Amino acid sequence: MAAKRFFDDSDTDPNQPNYKRMRTTPSFASVIKEVVMVKFLDNVSSALEPMLRRVVHEEVESGLRRYSCRTITRSPSLRIKALEPSNLRLTFNKKLSVPIFTGSKIVAGDGHNLQILLVDTSGEGLVPTALPYPIKVEIVVLDGDFLSKQNDQTSWTHEEFNKSIVKERTGKRPLLAGELNFTMRDGVVSVGEIEFTDNSSWIRSGKFRLGAKLVQIGTSQTTVQITEAITESFRVKDHRGELYKKHYPPALGDEVWRLEKIGKDGTFHKKLSSNGINTVQDFLKLATIDTPKLRTILGSGMSDKIWDATYKHANTCEKGSKLYMATGANYTLFLSPICQVVRAIVDGQICENRDLTGIQRAYIQNLVKDAYANWSSLEEVDARVNEPALLTQGETVVDQYPNVLYQQPSMPRSYQLNAILTEASEQLVEYNNDLIVSSSYIYPPC
Repeated sequence: MAAKRFFDDSDTDPNQPNYKRMRTTPSFASVIKEVVMVKFLDNVSSALEPMLRRVVHEEVESGLRRYSCRTITRSPSLRIKALEPSNLRLTFNKKLSVPIFTGSKIVAGDGHNLQILLVDTSGEGLVPTALPYPIKVEIVVLDGDFLSKQNDQTSWTHEEFNKSIVKERTGKRPLLAGELNFTMRDGVVSVGEIEFTDNSSWIRSGKFRLGAKLVQIGTSQTTVQITEAITESFRVKDHRGELYKKHYPPALGDEVWRLEKIGKDGTFHKKLSSNGINTVQDFLKLATIDTPKLRTILGSGMSDKIWDATYKHANTCEKGSKLYMATGANYTLFLSPICQVVRAIVDGQICENRDLTGIQRAYIQNLVKDAYANWSSLEEVDARVNEPALLTQGETVVDQYPNVLYQQPSMPRSYQLNAILTEASEQLVEYNNDLIVSSSYIYPPC
């Protein structure tokens, strides 16, 4: 029996058609070794990656810094310069009309709309100027204490300005309502309808200011400095207080409590009303005819200082062109709405003040008092229509009876006697310098 022949790769001819290549199966140890190696390399890569990134980042930054330093050193034109203060400033053209009430339009002191101007402060004074492109301006509310504690109230930083901006109270509407953003062209812009929605009593200073600041220039963000505008400090009162607002100036037909120092339904108001003095015109007429009587009605609570303030305020009212004509058998008087004599004609002659004797003054004064007592029966005339007949050479109304033009009138005997008695009484009061006690009033010396 022939011996078995074992398969030997060395004896195999690969060119033979029946040749089949045998696949080599890897050993278990080699597989384990390869897996361990791959895992090791992955772990090493994961550990090295952050360190390599940090090193590369630090080297790149270091290189950029060295390059930037060399570039700026070699090119002085690229060095950063600090912004220089600007001579341009925003400003409000006029002071505000005060007092200010919530819900009421904020206007200038003359009743017109506020305006914001762009001015140049580099020269003497504030010179209006304009930029070649529009700028956007915003109205904000500032604390009334802003700049009040520093000597120089004309300069501040943008940071100081922004820190002083007051916002609304929690749960309240925006503090300032209306058109708050404007586009300024040609260096001027008018402020439209703006109003406060809350009073100023809740902040420590009790006052607000209005401010105007630059928001944008042209179509890009602000690149130049323009100093903000601020108003004077003021109080904002609740709109209910507007019912008791004083008028500046008052009108003749205003109720008398519209005057300074006279409160609505207060002591002075009640005393005046009980004596038929209900309007500013009533107040001024009696002040013209009989000042001591008016002071007595007001009582001792009306000091000289308070009286001066009240009368000065009342006298600022517009008197108008209306006159009141009182006529009698031999006289004609033309009186102003507050009972001042504009012209007096007695027995067909114009009376001139410079030629008036004491008795004649008293006579005319009695005629004026009669006209005051019968005011409702006087005839109204328009001074503009009768101007040629009423005006005289160079005479103007300046005092209680400033334009009384007297010229030695001939008076009826009854009026002469009355005038003599009146003058004697006045001289007696001046001589005694004491109070004259009447039935219900105590009259101080004239």
